[in-house]
Amino acid sequence: MPATDLNPEVAQWVTLLQSPQLDDRLVAIKALQHLGDEDAIAPLIQALEDENPTVQEIAIATLWEFANPVAIPSLMSCLGSPHENVRQEALSALKELVSTDDLMKLLDLLQVGNAQVQLNVLVLLRNIHDAQALPFILPFFEVEDPALREAAVTTLRYLNQVVRCEPALALAHDPSETVRRATALTLGHLSDAQTVPLLCELLTQDSDWQVRRNAAQSLEVLADGGAMALWGRSLTIAALIEALGDSEWQVRKFAARALQKVADSRALPALINALTDEYSDVRRDAAAALGQLQDPAALAALQQTLNDPDVDVRIFSQRAIARINQAVAETAHG
Repeated sequence: MPATDLNPEVAQWVTLLQSPQLDDRLVAIKALQHLGDEDAIAPLIQALEDENPTVQEIAIATLWEFANPVAIPSLMSCLGSPHENVRQEALSALKELVSTDDLMKLLDLLQVGNAQVQLNVLVLLRNIHDAQALPFILPFFEVEDPALREAAVTTLRYLNQVVRCEPALALAHDPSETVRRATALTLGHLSDAQTVPLLCELLTQDSDWQVRRNAAQSLEVLADGGAMALWGRSLTIAALIEALGDSEWQVRKFAARALQKVADSRALPALINALTDEYSDVRRDAAAALGQLQDPAALAALQQTLNDPDVDVRIFSQRAIARINQAVAETAHG
């Protein structure tokens, strides 16, 4: 739209936006942002090509506020900007603006040989959740760049109705710990027969404690969703019991949490021992798991934690004791 056809208040700033002086353009772009007039959308899109990254950033932020889909293709072009702040601002805006209507545009961009663009598109696909993206994501499991492998396996867990993906399983042994961390979380959303053994292996053998923690979290997810076969349950319980002795407290904590979902008397001794853990989070979740077991053998140990210095531990222990006593009473009157 020519400046002469614009609202006069907008037109003066659009004209100034063409100035060769950076200070003039900054004043103009900030004024257009403040006015919030949609007549400025086209000039703002043009400003995305300004030589100054600050002008570009403000233009992106203003178009984001307008939330007009017409700007989406131009904002996508900013995902490969040489300026990190411009890329991040465009990514933040597009996270809120893209929809299923933009899926094919994103998939086309994913095939552009620019790692920054590809990383950002993989992130945006998580907002659309469409399983049609799966064939376009799979090749990134084998690329050299670990950041792309990590982004791809993370995006996998956001795709609707994808519960089996054999190529993703190999990433459980990826040389990059960041890729293995992401894979450990993604495996909790898959139901392939190899998922549980892989997670148990990661939980008990991986050298990175964050991978082990994430594996425990995924085992909890699988147990909560009822996606664990009988043989898988037995394997899981053994791995979780071992993980209660892990050197990292977060691994012990999430192992105790998972044992709340797969309550099994084999874990009783390890959970009782966890009531004396130096970290209150571990003691709290161990108490909750013992409550799920409903085994009177845990009562004496739980009674000792009623004087725990952490109030949450005391509360969870009281609840566990009440749960066990209720189960005993129901059995007696059964």
